Amino acid sequence: MKNMSIRGIDMEVAGRLEAEAKRRGVSINAHVVQILRQGVGLSGEGHPVHHDLDHLAGTWTAEGASEFERHLAAFEQIDEDLWR
Repeated sequence: MKNMSIRGIDMEVAGRLEAEAKRRGVSINAHVVQILRQGVGLSGEGHPVHHDLDHLAGTWTAEGASEFERHLAAFEQIDEDLWR
């Protein structure tokens, strides 16, 4: 699967995309992908959506999330020597 960035989206279009995605209960990305597929003559359905981890959504406590972020902090540091 390929990732793309789209620049130059004005606030009116962005607002409508966000509102419609929210109304449909999908991410903005999923909504835009569906629109693009339809725009090039493909079905609106792309890759399959998996719901096997849905039961985990929203189950972390604030303490658990904070602990997780603390453990990830080391990954946020940049080793300047590797970027020379």
